[in-house]
Amino acid sequence: MYNVIKNIVDSNKFKNFIIALIVLNGVTMGFETSKDFMSEYGLYINSFDRFVIITFTIEIILRIYVYRVSFFKDPWSLFDFSIVAILLIPASTGLEILRILRVFRLLRLITIIPQMKKVVVALVSVIPGMTSIAALITLIFYIFAIMATQLYHDTFPQWFGTLGESFYTLFQIMTLESWSMGIVRPIMEVHPYAWTFFVPFIFIVTFIMINLIIAIVVDAMAEINKEEESNIIEEVHKNEYAAKEELSKLRDDIKELKVLLLTNTKN
Repeated sequence: MYNVIKNIVDSNKFKNFIIALIVLNGVTMGFETSKDFMSEYGLYINSFDRFVIITFTIEIILRIYVYRVSFFKDPWSLFDFSIVAILLIPASTGLEILRILRVFRLLRLITIIPQMKKVVVALVSVIPGMTSIAALITLIFYIFAIMATQLYHDTFPQWFGTLGESFYTLFQIMTLESWSMGIVRPIMEVHPYAWTFFVPFIFIVTFIMINLIIAIVVDAMAEINKEEESNIIEEVHKNEYAAKEELSKLRDDIKELKVLLLTNTKN
């Protein structure tokens, strides 16, 4: 019984079924946002939602049965367990937020699809490096926000009236969203040399710091790929060594068999 369940849980067909169920459930959750659709097909959508919850619960139970203690040692398995646990909590009065959190079930695709899991692992691995970069960006933002508030507080208080407003305006400029026609050019009508403030800010924060973050993530992905390649090569070498050992044993057995045949022939 154990082997049968293990083969089912580890099979690609079962994983593909769960993936299809998650994707289909994502589509139905999109339909749930339409009141007109739910008024006509709400019964079917809710029935399918309950079917998904029951299926996920059974899947987790089977995985716990198969992997036992090792299930709770795997962070990805604990993530799946947490998602399903949220689904099982009734969204009664005072817990309506849990119904909203149920949309997180779509994140289970990350644990099933290896490519998505690889990206998440890469992002987690670069957190220390990104923390230092984020601190540096925050420092640059703080310096430029103080300068902007002092320079443009009186003439453009809607954008730079307070330190917080200056932070937000500079963040908008960093994203390059309407930064020229919407902000900088109107300021330059009053302060002709304002470009000497904003252009260096964009160059430092947008073109240098953001690309530095991208470089760190790409480097982390490359390291993960190298580790996977090393593991594959190591596994190939192990299999090759095992095959050589088996071949050596087979040759010894053949030699022994030849000796026995020759001995029997002489006798």
